[in-house]
Amino acid sequence: MSTVMIAIIIFAIAAVGGLFLASKVLTGKLAPWAVSIIHALLGATGLVALILAVLEPGGAEDVRLTAALGLLVIAALGGFYLASIHMKGNIAPRNIVFVHAGIAVIGFLTLLSVLF
Repeated sequence: MSTVMIAIIIFAIAAVGGLFLASKVLTGKLAPWAVSIIHALLGATGLVALILAVLEPGGAEDVRLTAALGLLVIAALGGFYLASIHMKGNIAPRNIVFVHAGIAVIGFLTLLSVLF
């Protein structure tokens, strides 16, 4: 299995956790820490796999792969900000959640386009 495929699978699983976390925010509830941590760990693992894919011979030549990495790093930075809000025991603003999710989805779709 290719490193790109591994990254896609990991990010897809992370997205399921992200949907659950977003549903909590949208209903005005604080998400469970366990789900937040698993979501973050999966995201970080997906980024490592994606970095490895970019570093493979020819990987950096695929602009979509590099673009996906850039977008997903930006999404991760937004995730760190959301986690800092969560750590204070506050519910994240919906608009920040939507921006984080939107960038992550665009990054994921860009990554997915590498296969097609």
